[in-house]
Amino acid sequence: MSVMTDRFRRVAIFLLAAGLGGVFPGASGVRAQTAPQAGAPLALADAVQIALEKNPEHKAALAEERVAAAGVREARAALFPQVRFSESGFRSNDPVFVFGTKLRERRFTAADFSLGRLNTPTPVGIFTTRFAGGWNLFDSFRTQREMQGASLHREAAAQQLERTDQELVRRVVGAYYDVLLAQKQQAVAEKSVAAAQAIFERAQARRETGLAVDSDVLSAEVHLRERQQELIRARNDVALLLAALATSMGVPADSVSLLNDDVLAERALPLDALPELEQRAVAGRPDLKRIGSEKAAQEKSVAAAKSAFGPQLTAMASWEQDNVTLVGHGGNNWTAGLDLHMDLFDGGAKRAELARERAVAERLGHLEEAARNAVLLEVRRAYYGVETARQQLDVARAGVAQAQESLRIQQNRYEAGLTTLPDLLAVEDAARRTETRYWQVVYQLQTSYADLELATGRLNTNSPVVKP
Repeated sequence: MSVMTDRFRRVAIFLLAAGLGGVFPGASGVRAQTAPQAGAPLALADAVQIALEKNPEHKAALAEERVAAAGVREARAALFPQVRFSESGFRSNDPVFVFGTKLRERRFTAADFSLGRLNTPTPVGIFTTRFAGGWNLFDSFRTQREMQGASLHREAAAQQLERTDQELVRRVVGAYYDVLLAQKQQAVAEKSVAAAQAIFERAQARRETGLAVDSDVLSAEVHLRERQQELIRARNDVALLLAALATSMGVPADSVSLLNDDVLAERALPLDALPELEQRAVAGRPDLKRIGSEKAAQEKSVAAAKSAFGPQLTAMASWEQDNVTLVGHGGNNWTAGLDLHMDLFDGGAKRAELARERAVAERLGHLEEAARNAVLLEVRRAYYGVETARQQLDVARAGVAQAQESLRIQQNRYEAGLTTLPDLLAVEDAARRTETRYWQVVYQLQTSYADLELATGRLNTNSPVVKP
């Protein structure tokens, strides 16, 4: 009996472990798919990684790269021989058809030369099994140039995928910091509500002791209501920005609720000289590389259009079997040959094609120059944005300390009856605005640095702004 009980106990433990393994996939050693974990703060690096896996824009750019890869295989296919199979069946009493069919089926006799059979033949049928093929032996190197152009288009698609991912990282970083800034503003609003509530209660107490008038209490109450409205707006802003962050990550809008607050803080970020940043951007920006690859591909298209004026040599061969029925026996024949041709006049179609390809190449050259100038300006704008935020940060930090001290002094003066309520409210409002401005400067420093990393083509999952 004890043996049976022990066996049942072991079975129950095994089933329980299996059930827990289904509920908690991590317990079974199977790695779960990356997704926001409920109840745990979402790190910025994890948010970026999720976006690079789930955002539909990344998937679309990845599909575009596969399209370009298929174009390379399609262009390469022209180097190989082409083989076709066909099966056909016909029946007719047309004199020419009957005459030729009997010859193909190897059943023509001397009696078929009679005038009656030649003029009014009996209907006959034919089933033809045919294999035919051709091989482009030489086309003035047009196929090779089209292959080179397709490979360059594939490189351009890969570079566009990289740039899309960089822009996606910037969007997630911006959305993440938007939420953090909104949360800081909500915290400031909560402190302002608490301070306004204390001022209101203090004004009521002073009125009861005859040290304040009704207008002071009304002013304090109006001030409190304004701060409460700001708090409501701040909370709703946080909720909306959380949904925007989830959308940029490619996950449901309500799947992100808690972030890592420590990310929005003063941090030392490396900043190189402006000329070095500009050189790095011109050399490393994937979108500039993409335009360069497209320009090189277009030059191959120009060369391919020139090849159309040259001669083309094609080998052809075919074999067919002609039977009276599908399973019957008949004759078979084969044909093989070479075809060398060159268009002497086509109404100007090839010249028009060449002119069009040259115009497209010229347009891409101008676009490359315009893009380079835009990149240099973008780098300068981001660089000065970082410099401005770094210089403003010291001022904003000192302003917060001074505003808090001024508020403390003004509160003490109000308690002692040395200042008026409007003066106290003005100082409290200045302290709130100063703290809000400080967090905005911290936010601008982080996002401006992300803009600079994007402008130089270095924004990725290992960027200092992504992994503090």
